Amino acid sequence: MLKSSTRRLALCALAATLLLGGCATITQDSGFKTVADVARDRLGKDATWQRSPEARDSAAQRTRELLAQPLTMDSAVQIALLNNRGLQASYAELGLSEAALVQASRLPNPGFSFKRTRSGDDLSIERTFSLSFLNLLTLPMATRIESRYFEQTKLLVANQMLQVAADTRRAYVNAVAAEQSARYAEQVQQAAEAGAEFAKRLASAGNFSKLDRAREQAFYAEATATLARTRQQAQAEREALIRMLGVWGADSGFKLPERLPDLPKDRPELQQIEAYALRNRLDIQAGKLQVEGLASSLGLTQATRFINVLDLGYVRNSKSNEPRETGYEIGIEIPLFDWGGARVARAQSIYMQAADQLADTAVRARSEVRESYVRYQTAYDLSRHYRDEVVPLRKTISDEMLLRYNGMLVSVFELLADAREQVNAVNGYIDALRGYWIAQTDLQMALGGKLPLAEANATAPAPNSPEGH
Repeated sequence: MLKSSTRRLALCALAATLLLGGCATITQDSGFKTVADVARDRLGKDATWQRSPEARDSAAQRTRELLAQPLTMDSAVQIALLNNRGLQASYAELGLSEAALVQASRLPNPGFSFKRTRSGDDLSIERTFSLSFLNLLTLPMATRIESRYFEQTKLLVANQMLQVAADTRRAYVNAVAAEQSARYAEQVQQAAEAGAEFAKRLASAGNFSKLDRAREQAFYAEATATLARTRQQAQAEREALIRMLGVWGADSGFKLPERLPDLPKDRPELQQIEAYALRNRLDIQAGKLQVEGLASSLGLTQATRFINVLDLGYVRNSKSNEPRETGYEIGIEIPLFDWGGARVARAQSIYMQAADQLADTAVRARSEVRESYVRYQTAYDLSRHYRDEVVPLRKTISDEMLLRYNGMLVSVFELLADAREQVNAVNGYIDALRGYWIAQTDLQMALGGKLPLAEANATAPAPNSPEGH
């Protein structure tokens, strides 16, 4: 009877090992669907994980098609999602996390020992088949813990994808604004050069004072220095955009629009933005999963604090001219020196650390949303003020000065002086508009990568108007 029970126990343990060991496998996409869904729902873009030559060729072809047209903010984000190699590298975290989940769902391989001894004419053979019974008991909980970590990894990787999209938008805005400023600085420098040359001729003829000529020369010198700085800044911002897009060679010669998108017609009021952020931010969702996983891990540690090793084995012995012996053996760790208190304390500390980090993330999220929203409102109002008040007033003054110049009521140098004053207004508007699009991107990221639906439609980039400033 004992022999039959022992055999059944061993066979049941072996069957459980085979069944549980094969219950989880590596999936085809390693959880990338979560990232792709976030990109589609929150950005309206396609995210791809290029793990084959065919996928890389397809992404390269689509990138070339997008680069064949003047780059827009949306196309820049799409190219970055297709082509940014750092983002592609972060996707490998999905494979690593899924592999850990699959490994956690499998028991260690069973052990087999064989012993053969001889004493004179007597031959003794001992066979032992063993497995970790404790791992078998804790396998379901360990699998659930790793499953939560896998879900957490999906959210964190998706959040990295949103961050790359936001950084690309910022780089695009900075690059377009810098090139726009450089082109305007070139116009100012050319006008200053003409004014300085005209002042030189008048001074040579004795019709212009030394002071007035020096004033025109100083403006020309300053305009030349400003042009050099803006050109260098434009090149630096373009390189920053190139890095985000992940392009090189001929692909880096893409064309940017001449100016930033116009300001949207309205600035909608966003309601309950803190609650919206707490619901939608992926870092907060990932933090919750981490805390839940650590709570389960703490429970597992507490459950196994006294018994950390429990091995079950089936034994079969045979000796010459003697009946065979069968039975089982149990190996257990005796908590004589280590009662598991340190492991429990460590697990408790890790859990409390994660809980506090989650609370800190939530507090920071609320603050970031409030700060970003105020900056967004201010940037919109400032840009609208420049567009509707400052720039039109400067244009009116310039038109009146031109009429007076045509009527020989003011000199050419008074006309040039007015043009110098207009420089600050135009540069101020470019900087304000750049600040608005950066602020909108920051707010979007603070809210979890997406503005509320109605507000997102109202704040979409408007087509560039034909006239420039």
